[in-house]
Amino acid sequence: MDGGWRGWAALLADGLAPRGETAEFRNFALSGALTRDVAERQAPQALAYAPDIASVVVGVNDTLRRTFDIHDFTVLLDAVCADLAKSGAVLLTACLPDPGTMLGLPPPLARPLARRQRAVNAVVHVLSARYGAVHLHVAEGRWVTDRGLWSADRLHPGERGHRLIAARFHALLAAEGLAAGAPPGYEPEQPPPTRAAALLWLLTAGTGWLARRSTDLLPQLLGLAAAEVRHGARGTTARLDLRAAQALSAALAAVSAPPLARMGE
Repeated sequence: MDGGWRGWAALLADGLAPRGETAEFRNFALSGALTRDVAERQAPQALAYAPDIASVVVGVNDTLRRTFDIHDFTVLLDAVCADLAKSGAVLLTACLPDPGTMLGLPPPLARPLARRQRAVNAVVHVLSARYGAVHLHVAEGRWVTDRGLWSADRLHPGERGHRLIAARFHALLAAEGLAAGAPPGYEPEQPPPTRAAALLWLLTAGTGWLARRSTDLLPQLLGLAAAEVRHGARGTTARLDLRAAQALSAALAAVSAPPLARMGE
C-alpha cells in the first residue's frame, strides 16, 4: 500500500535477480486464507505463471478454526506441494509459532492450539523434505520472544519480522545458488507503530477478528480447555498428546509420508 512497508516475499524478490535485472513477483496470498483456499484458488493461479520459486507458508489460520483437521490439512498441502514441485518450482516453506503462545493465552487455552501447530509443523517438515523445499524455522527462540518482530495482533510479522524472514530466506537461497542479488536490509523503513496506534488497531480491526473467532473457534476451544483441565487434574494429559500423535501418524500415512515422523520435529 502507498507509504506502507512490503511483506517478506516482495522484499525477497528484489534480491533474487542479478544486479541490473528484475525478478517478476506475483502475490496471491490473502489474509485469513486456509490451506483449502491455497489448494483451490491460490496454487492454480500461481501455476498458471509457471513460477521458478513459490512460497507455501500456511497453517496457522487452519489451527484457529473449529473445522481444523490434520488429515485434511496434510492431504491438501501435499497436493499443493506436489503440483508446484512437478511444475519445476522451488518451494519455500516455514514452520511457525503456535498462536496460543504468541497471544499469551492461559495454559488450558494455549495447549490445544500448541498441539495443533506442532502437528502442522510436523507435516510441513515431512513435506518440505519430500519435495526438496527451502525451509525456514520460525517456530521458536527469537521468533517467539522478540515482540518487536510481530505486529499488534501478535500473529503476523511486523516490518522487522518481514525483513528478517526475507533475509533468512535469501541466505538459504543464495547458498543453493538461487539468489544472485543483494539481500534485503534488516532495518525498517517505516517507524514502528505507537502504542496508541496499536491499541486503535486492536479496538477496530482486532475487535472484528476476535468476534469472528469467537463465533467460530471459541466455543470449541473452551471445550478443549475444559478437557485439558480435567486431564490435568487426573494426571492423564499424555492421553491428549497420544491422540494428537495418532491423528498425525494417520494423516502422514494417507500421503505415504515416513511413518516415524514425530510432532515437533
